[in-house]
Amino acid sequence: MKPSEIREFTIKELEERLENEQNHLTQLKISHAVSPLDNPNKITEAKKNIARMKTELNMRRFKGEKTESDNN
Repeated sequence: MKPSEIREFTIKELEERLENEQNHLTQLKISHAVSPLDNPNKITEAKKNIARMKTELNMRRFKGEKTESDNN
């Protein structure tokens, strides 16, 4: 998932997709432990997607807090 795609999501959508991606990563790790995956790079890609989503959420939350404190 590209960062430009992630930026288009709302905070609610980001949180839902983040949770889904974390569940997907867990399933990939379990599957890989039982029998090797055809493409183990899927684990790396899932980790990167999670990091991108967390970064975007943190940036939005920081901007939201900053604008609220500026108004006071």
